[in-house]
Amino acid sequence: MELLQSCNHLFLSRRQSAPAKLSTISLEPSPIRVSGGIQLDVDEVLSNERPLNDWPQPDILIIASRWRHPLRGGPQRRDVHQWLRQLALRGCEICAVGNASYFLAEAGLLDGCVATTHWAFAAQLAAEFPAVTVDPDPIFVRSSSKVWTAAGVTAGIDLALSLVEDDHGTEAAQTVARYLVLPLRRPGGQTQFAAPVWMPRARRRPIRDVQDAIEAEPGGTHSVSELARRAAMSPRHFTRVFTDEVGEAPGAYVERVRTEAARRQLCETDDPVTVIATRCGFGSAETLRRNFVRRLGVSPDQYRKTFA
Repeated sequence: MELLQSCNHLFLSRRQSAPAKLSTISLEPSPIRVSGGIQLDVDEVLSNERPLNDWPQPDILIIASRWRHPLRGGPQRRDVHQWLRQLALRGCEICAVGNASYFLAEAGLLDGCVATTHWAFAAQLAAEFPAVTVDPDPIFVRSSSKVWTAAGVTAGIDLALSLVEDDHGTEAAQTVARYLVLPLRRPGGQTQFAAPVWMPRARRRPIRDVQDAIEAEPGGTHSVSELARRAAMSPRHFTRVFTDEVGEAPGAYVERVRTEAARRQLCETDDPVTVIATRCGFGSAETLRRNFVRRLGVSPDQYRKTFA
């Protein structure tokens, strides 16, 4: 089975007034080999020998997956999908870290919800499950009252700290964060920061040419009238066609490209923010700052300190 071959596993946690009991459950025989070649012993292995409904009711279920391989079950794991749906109805909080979001989507637990996953796989998740609104920006999101999705890797820590804060308050969560030598909340909020560089290419050649021109010179003059002239269309017709082809209006696309160009230059150069703002078409450092705060939740200076 594809699910067993991909070395995916489930973590089961009991939340109660006494110290939490943590159990590790796998879909494969123990020990399992996870990313990096590390072997992990598990407490229990899901099998057909024991009905899933006989398992103790967990308070929190965290599903993990190797980030390069989306966790899938397909028809072979309908029993697990049904179990997850029943757990959600009984009040269990279910968390998917990274590509485990695919498994929840297969189970129908994300239908009609906003969900996230690692930005590198967000477009694929959205294409395969159109009933799910996939947002590639947050490091984690509460997809419904009992379901959480996270971007993966260290985003699972951010999600765990949020769960601790929900259950035991901010002071307890801050104490845990200090022991982990981490902030309770990342600078800039809950943004992944590592979004794909450019939007997908348009199907029509004139619109692709406009995209190429914007990306080749982010700081150039890219008014709607100028872009429409380049595409040999009226401004009104161009705006409609561009939005249909690319998924956002021309002005928003130009701003996104300029933000990406500025983000890269903040990381890769020592140029002053004012120079980068002018070069990338923002005109002033203040305009760049407002754009960064709105899109990334952090100022250019803070972004440079964190990622340069």
